Amino acid sequence: MTSGKEWHQLPRPVAMTRLVEIRNELRQTNLFDTEEPPLPAATVAAPSDVLVARTIDGTWNDLRCPHMGAANTRFGRNIPLSEAAPDTERMLTPNPRVVSQTLFTRTTFQPATIVNLLAAAWIQFQVHDWFQHAPGTPADAHEIPLADGDSWPERPMRVPRTPADPAAVPGSTRPPAYVNQNSHWWDGSQVYGCTAAAQAAIRTGEGGRVRVNADGRLPLDPATGFETTGFTDNGWIGLSLLHALFALEHNAICAHLASRYPASSDEQLFRQARLINAALMAKIHTVEWTPAILPHSIVKTAMHTNWFGFLGDAQKVFPGLDDSEVLGGIPGSPTDHHTAPYSLTEEFVSVYRLHSLIPDDYTLRSAATGAVLGEFELPQVSGRAGRELFARFDSTDLFYSLGVAYPGALRLHNFPRHLQDLLKDTGERLDLATVDILRDRERGVPRYNQFRRLFHKLPVTSFEELTDNPEWAAEIKRVYNNDLEAVDLLVGLMCEPLPEGFGFSDTAFRVFVLMASRRLKSDRFYSQDYRPEVYTQEGIDWIEQHTMLDVLKRHWPGLAPALEGLENAFHPWRTVGGRA
Repeated sequence: MTSGKEWHQLPRPVAMTRLVEIRNELRQTNLFDTEEPPLPAATVAAPSDVLVARTIDGTWNDLRCPHMGAANTRFGRNIPLSEAAPDTERMLTPNPRVVSQTLFTRTTFQPATIVNLLAAAWIQFQVHDWFQHAPGTPADAHEIPLADGDSWPERPMRVPRTPADPAAVPGSTRPPAYVNQNSHWWDGSQVYGCTAAAQAAIRTGEGGRVRVNADGRLPLDPATGFETTGFTDNGWIGLSLLHALFALEHNAICAHLASRYPASSDEQLFRQARLINAALMAKIHTVEWTPAILPHSIVKTAMHTNWFGFLGDAQKVFPGLDDSEVLGGIPGSPTDHHTAPYSLTEEFVSVYRLHSLIPDDYTLRSAATGAVLGEFELPQVSGRAGRELFARFDSTDLFYSLGVAYPGALRLHNFPRHLQDLLKDTGERLDLATVDILRDRERGVPRYNQFRRLFHKLPVTSFEELTDNPEWAAEIKRVYNNDLEAVDLLVGLMCEPLPEGFGFSDTAFRVFVLMASRRLKSDRFYSQDYRPEVYTQEGIDWIEQHTMLDVLKRHWPGLAPALEGLENAFHPWRTVGGRA
């Protein structure tokens, strides 16, 4: 348990050392396997093709345990399983709909001015690669009572339960565990899919390429009206842009590889390009997106060290430094799962509940002149309506519009009003703030103070310590009936005082400190097999030498004026046409 000053309050050299200590402590004490029985060890030698390429469903990343991290395996935990039971006694206490309406409702948009709206699209794009719980059914739902004046159209509000994975061991006393329908690996599955059918649908069968229309958009599946891509849920124009962008990037990588290796087959080029494209996305997230939303000098150094190492290019001169992830960076260092088989965790899912990033209102502008092309609300830019709008406007203008707009701040009273009354294309209606609160209780994620204890942070001792906003403290105290220990995790994350330069809470950052490096260190394609013999030297160079700015300018050169002089593509872009 920490005492005294937090790491971010310490002098820089001490703070860096303290972050490494925190990470090492979490690696030793906060990784727990939920599979029962444990996933089986390999009984046959790995097929030769999986040694140098990712599989469709994430199998064979670990050659000793081929199903580790694969699609349809369980989420792990960052807390002891004894602490992970569903909060059945307090499932509806306080009423999650009351929490949503009282503490989350957006009255005035609070912008996050340190980043642009592309940063919000990016994290949703990445989350769709990382995790997807199985959907519930209306027949098995939580029933949430509503106040007389509540405008919700049905009574009670019904939220389908998350289906638990059936216990594989008779008489098991473990808490429920849940399956990830995606691969747990950072493998670009939102672009490439996790099934053979999804992957076949995106491929052209020539030159390793994936399907992209001549206008730079993805083709639509006539049966669904959605893009032909690896993941299509929860779509809006920001996701449509990024899915198309990295399909274009995949094809650019294929062309580059084909020019160097003209004898390569379609399959060889596709697999190689996927490896490179996924790694480029992982690097962009590590050294560009994260320092943008956490613009703290120590975090920037830490994330740069995660990828490049403290000594940077010195590892190219002294290759033995790759054995030290601190000195040489995680890519190229030995693979290590530390104290549990690799998986993403329920706690990792919880701290990425970032719906407040999404605005309710959107202004589309010309990338050439800055002129307003249209004003829209969230329902008009999302779902099938968003795909129709996406087809009406030039992608250069749409990217520019996101680049000069702000996302919402991750604070209380800033949840998108349209997501508190979300009518999906399927006809399902949801209050996502209510759902977010309910999911943590349902899946056994501890409430805020206990979460802090389990991640080796001191608990808060009063509502006034919980937040530096006196009005919020009074509101939370009323909603939770003066019970500090009952405050939900998400409420605490959205109200606790932020370290200087942070776009989200230090409590959430604890999970990030552990899992950000784990996603690289456990994945052999980012650790021991991040080498030219697997990626080709051209592939390694493509990853190391290119940034998100390069990707944008490569495929949409009309963005160059807005990107001129910019250090990070997720910072607010330059405006054109003299607009203030």
